Amino acid sequence: MRTESLGRSYLALPDGPGPFPGVVVVHEASGLNDNIRDICGRFAAEGYAAQGVDLFEGRNRAVCMARMFAGGIAGNLDYYGVPALKAALGQLASRPEADGARIGAVGFCLGGSIVLTWACTDNRLAAIAPFYGAAPRPREAIRRMCPVVGSWPGKDFTTKAAGVLESELTAAGIPHDLKVYPGAKHAFFNDRWRAYHPAAAADSWQRVLAFFAEHVRQGLP
Repeated sequence: MRTESLGRSYLALPDGPGPFPGVVVVHEASGLNDNIRDICGRFAAEGYAAQGVDLFEGRNRAVCMARMFAGGIAGNLDYYGVPALKAALGQLASRPEADGARIGAVGFCLGGSIVLTWACTDNRLAAIAPFYGAAPRPREAIRRMCPVVGSWPGKDFTTKAAGVLESELTAAGIPHDLKVYPGAKHAFFNDRWRAYHPAAAADSWQRVLAFFAEHVRQGLP
């Protein structure tokens, strides 16, 4: 595996020339940290060119988060954060090691919510994997998403998003795999937090890999 720093973003590449399928990795409210770098490395070990994006780069984190949450509540599908992810996808797709036609995205909490919103407006995404993300507004925009593999804890302020997405994605005939883990708490995938839930983390990771193998690695239909 090879790694590179792209400003404050992070890139992990498999060994070999590629081109490899790609994945954009979007952080929680704590920003681009070692946990996100580890996740990029795990994707690289599975054969993906993985780029960890820093949505707070050169900005005040509190102001960024306020703008992101305000945009989401207002139903703005191109709110603060989404343009940065679109740019990151373009940056990753332009690299010779990555196949621009086979790129997905994974996001956690804040990142999960933004990834869900991003997928409503960008048909370059082959699939997304939101972890404990909120459903975007307006709800009908969900029917324009790419395939989704989503994971939520049993009792959380984001858990109801699973039901909303299940209804809208089913109605639109969009492939999806959504699961709620009753015994898990918010941030259950982060092995550096007290809420880490090994069983839920392991199961959700395998579901993401299987779903991405079908919808990202094999290419767009």
